[in-house]
Amino acid sequence: MFHSVKISKEACQGCVNCIRVCPTEAIRVVDGEISIIGELCIDCGECLRSCHRQALGIEEDDWNRIKESSRVTLIPDPVFFTQFSHYMNPALLEEVLTSLDFNVLIDELEEAFDLSAAATAQLLARTAPQSLPMISSYCPSVLRLIQSRFPELISRVTPILSPISLAADLWHMRTNSSAPITLLAPCSSKITMVREPQGRERSPIDSVVTVRRVARSIMASNVSTGSGEGRKERNNRWIEWARRGGETKHIKAFSEKKLTILSVSGMRNTIDVLQELELGRLRSVDFIECRTCDTGCVGGIGTADSRFLASLRLNNIKTDWEIKPKDLRRVEELYAMDFWSISKEYMPRPRLPLSDNVAEAMVKLQQMKEIYSGLPHIDCGSCGRPSCQAMAEEIVRGHGSVTDCIFKLREGIASLANKIVVLSESQPQTLKRKGGAN
Repeated sequence: MFHSVKISKEACQGCVNCIRVCPTEAIRVVDGEISIIGELCIDCGECLRSCHRQALGIEEDDWNRIKESSRVTLIPDPVFFTQFSHYMNPALLEEVLTSLDFNVLIDELEEAFDLSAAATAQLLARTAPQSLPMISSYCPSVLRLIQSRFPELISRVTPILSPISLAADLWHMRTNSSAPITLLAPCSSKITMVREPQGRERSPIDSVVTVRRVARSIMASNVSTGSGEGRKERNNRWIEWARRGGETKHIKAFSEKKLTILSVSGMRNTIDVLQELELGRLRSVDFIECRTCDTGCVGGIGTADSRFLASLRLNNIKTDWEIKPKDLRRVEELYAMDFWSISKEYMPRPRLPLSDNVAEAMVKLQQMKEIYSGLPHIDCGSCGRPSCQAMAEEIVRGHGSVTDCIFKLREGIASLANKIVVLSESQPQTLKRKGGAN
């Protein structure tokens, strides 16, 4: 199982900040060493934000090595076009990338994002009201969060492949080329999307580097742009997906009926809305757009600039939401090809069993409940585990002891101290006298 969060054990100072923010309780800091339980990690990057010692980082491909190969084919995430103060117009940045001899798949990205939005609109139109709302599958960490913590909501996730992957599929179909494709990703989540895709067996993208790495490389190059003659007019609808609400606007542009759509960003808000959906409180909503990063993908941990500045730049990008007849015809052609839907069902990500033997697992579960009942239930993280519940599970699995809890250790020391006091005041039986006289 691949994960895009890498660990530098030497840099870890045991501050447990990462343990506190992990939404799936995947991190442990035991014996001074940090570890991540792969089956629980959803690569959301929350731990990376909390680590101030660089003990956690992003596992990406070597950009320098990629550049040294033949002409590089790039798929830039929409976020990439929000990272530059001196290339405010996306067409300028496209020109810069082309001048650096990169093959940039902008045409494919425009069509793929239109296709994804249109497919979602079609899905919402034919879905029975009792099966609504549907949930966006665009954010890979949201999908993995649902698989881990809200498996009963999996059937509500749209069975539509990422438009980023669809753009790569389109290019391969048109060119019949086997040249490698590199994704410029804004977060650890989309790196894992390439390495271990959901909904398909294999990603059409070959390598992935962060937006930060390439954006800083371009800033250092200080490439100047031309007069602008011959630049292709772009609708820029797909770039709006970089922030919260962009996907929503795109879907509405293709929908023939009025939709009620809820857009949320940030891990806490995402979990809150999924919990409300789980409880049946969102029946009047047709679609939910969730992003685990604050303000949307512009808040990804792999970006180069402030998410607030990136959002401001998006406000200045001219976006054409009117679907032209030629765009609609092209989308209808692609939709009929049916390559946009997932070929592999989304499956729950169950926690590791306590034992492969059912009877033994039941015994361990009872032991875990007994151990948990004796713990302080304050989830302080001092034991190196995210919660007392996780601590009890670790003990049952043989990966810890009750004395790892500082409060239980203190109770044990206090009890031992009392016994020592009693022992120090005791006398041998041969020296004792009835009535207390010596």
